[in-house]
Amino acid sequence: MMAMNGKTAVVFSTKGGVGKTFIAANLAVQLALKKKKVLLLDFDLQSGQDLARSIGLKARRSIVDVCLDAEATEDLQVLERQMFKHSSGIDFLPCVSQIDETTKIDQDKIRHFIKNCAKIYEFIIIDGGKVFNETLITVFDQSNLILLVATPDVLAVYQARACLNVLTALHFPSQIVKLVLNRSQSRGGVAWQEVRAVLPCDIFAQIASDGKAVGLALNKGVPCVSESPESPIAEGFQQLTSNLLKEGIFVQDIEQVRLRTKIKGTEEESFWEKFGINQHVSESREVLSATRADDDIVKLKQAVHDKLIDRLNLRNITMDALRDPVQSRKIREGAEKVIGDLLAEEAGALISSLEDRRRLVKEITDEALGLGPLEEFLADSEITDIMVNNKDEIYIEKKGKIIFTNKRFISNGQIRSVIDRIIAPLGRRIDESVPMVNARLPDGSRINAIIPPLSLKGPMLTIRKFAQERITVEELIHVYHSASQSMIDFIQACVHTRKNIIVSGGTGSGKTTLLNVISSFIADDERILTIEDAAELKLRQSHWGRLESRPPNIEGRGEITIRDLFINCLRMRPDRIIIGECRGPEVLDMLQAMNTGHDGSMTTLHANSTRDVLVRMSSMILLSGVDLPLKAIYEMVSTAIDIVVQISRFSDGTRKITGITEVVGLDDQRDIMLKDIFVFDHQGVGPDGKVLGEYKATGYIPICYDDFLKKGLTVDKAIFNP
Repeated sequence: MMAMNGKTAVVFSTKGGVGKTFIAANLAVQLALKKKKVLLLDFDLQSGQDLARSIGLKARRSIVDVCLDAEATEDLQVLERQMFKHSSGIDFLPCVSQIDETTKIDQDKIRHFIKNCAKIYEFIIIDGGKVFNETLITVFDQSNLILLVATPDVLAVYQARACLNVLTALHFPSQIVKLVLNRSQSRGGVAWQEVRAVLPCDIFAQIASDGKAVGLALNKGVPCVSESPESPIAEGFQQLTSNLLKEGIFVQDIEQVRLRTKIKGTEEESFWEKFGINQHVSESREVLSATRADDDIVKLKQAVHDKLIDRLNLRNITMDALRDPVQSRKIREGAEKVIGDLLAEEAGALISSLEDRRRLVKEITDEALGLGPLEEFLADSEITDIMVNNKDEIYIEKKGKIIFTNKRFISNGQIRSVIDRIIAPLGRRIDESVPMVNARLPDGSRINAIIPPLSLKGPMLTIRKFAQERITVEELIHVYHSASQSMIDFIQACVHTRKNIIVSGGTGSGKTTLLNVISSFIADDERILTIEDAAELKLRQSHWGRLESRPPNIEGRGEITIRDLFINCLRMRPDRIIIGECRGPEVLDMLQAMNTGHDGSMTTLHANSTRDVLVRMSSMILLSGVDLPLKAIYEMVSTAIDIVVQISRFSDGTRKITGITEVVGLDDQRDIMLKDIFVFDHQGVGPDGKVLGEYKATGYIPICYDDFLKKGLTVDKAIFNP
């Protein structure tokens, strides 16, 4: 079959009773009388079989059915055989055979279907219905002409003008819209000159009024142009057809024309620039978007959301249903269909493209059923932190940079709903009596929420996302450039010789990620126990036991601390103990364990330098209530800790090991002595904003090197050469 380049025309009006279905049917038949290969499609989703009945057909198969047939979607000959044949020579197919099939409409498949039909038929005539909805606009996008139908009465004319305004706002070019004036010579009707004065487009064709001929044809279920070929109505369709066959009437590549019109026709920001994402740099921070979403966009979302509650009975949808994958998918699909139609009713000129509509549908669905504007951030694997300061301020951390987004919640109440939706399945609550909560999501992500009166600007929510993929040693060196090969070789040797290691750094510097990498050097035959506040560690070893602390319940009881778990851990015969983070009195227990045979342990600690690590550990011991002199604490720390690995986050978002330091012991003044083995020589920032520098050895040969040799490890001494 030779592919055609068919032309598609949509017959449309938002006012009922103007004769659009009648015009679509008769236009298709008139084109067939001109020996053209014509397909008539019914996209009036609210009128059932009206178009089919008007031409004497009963359709038991629909476009939705055809789109589900894989063979029909790919083979043009198979596709053509799916059409209903009419005695006039036209082919016909409705979008749905039953009104309840509207929920099964897939916009991408509709788009593909029309494109394939244009390869088979010279002309495609579509009854577009009378409601702006997602499906109709998809059809418009695939069309070359819109025939806007009006009758010569005031209401119809002003409805037509409103349609033109919406189409203009949707960036459809003016040349694609042609006005067809039906019943143009009706007694008492508005003169066509007056219609032309109100509507900013030419009258493309006029169809005379002839109630007798129309009634006779409709009652017989035959097209009027076939039943009464000599009538004034038939003459009007002959003229309409002749006009359509003229050169330059149909607009090609409508989607591209819309895009050009959108770019050329407005200097204002696009819809999603106002509402979503732009990029610029301000005060050394990358900022997404510069302009707040307009209040009318927020009002639009609120209006749709309110109607959605009633249409879908959202109040009776349980969290259990939303957590069930099958039920959740069905609920979301149903919601998206309804939202698409509600947007068409409410949005007017605000929504300017198919992409905009899809994104807005998703956002409203997320707000109604999910976590609102946070949904897309949770789905983005490159985002590590989400920070909500109030309904108007949402920040994210992406690729190491803090980014402000123009995403926002409809209200502070919506933030509360999102917080409740997160913590309810975890058996937690938040209210004025318990205004703070820490919890962990099923995927391991950590959340912290705080509400008024403690938070003065509204509810605050922080989510530290759990990385789904474990970073390998090779990625750490060659992809992220966070360390040199010599550094990693040395750390690996330290792990094999069971040195006690502290990974230190600031918030968000990558301590846990680095600890995951370091722990991969532990032999698989060792029993490893990990203790964490929120389970983030992901070890590769098979003999791995995970322990997680527990906060107190609502009554303030049942708390299990890191220290409690550590004490219990000592009774579980561990070969290695790894604490996700030391931040309290558990430090004392850990140091005692390290000094009494549980060597090879690891932990992380918040500190800005290796010297700060030792100071912080000493402070935490003193705050634990243990009455020990400072010199005794220093001695305990110096004998327990072997290696401190410092990691830092830089201005370009990269994370680098800035120092590997050995704890040598105590000097004559009983102060802890530290020796740097490797350092990162920071040399400034390049013109592209990237941090410049190189990893260097200091030339110091660590004391533990002798232990490497005693354990039979082959470590090239040259790695310590500066």
